[in-house]
Amino acid sequence: MSNVAKYNQVFCECLEISEDRLAGLTYQSVESWDSVGHMGLISMLEEVFDIMMDTDDIIDLNSYEKGMEILANNYHVVF
Repeated sequence: MSNVAKYNQVFCECLEISEDRLAGLTYQSVESWDSVGHMGLISMLEEVFDIMMDTDDIIDLNSYEKGMEILANNYHVVF
């Protein structure tokens, strides 16, 4: 499975949304992406990509696209 597919699967499973809703998705734009949902999302991203995210990155991850940028730039995940 590609890293994009893994990333998409994490978002879809954690936030209980379909893949067609990912583009442009932002924090609190869906009911499931609240503070608790955010921590679940971070936890699963860390597990799937075998990383430990920095607190600043956890706070900065406020959209689907920003998450990809953070993982690529700070954790060397290739998308």
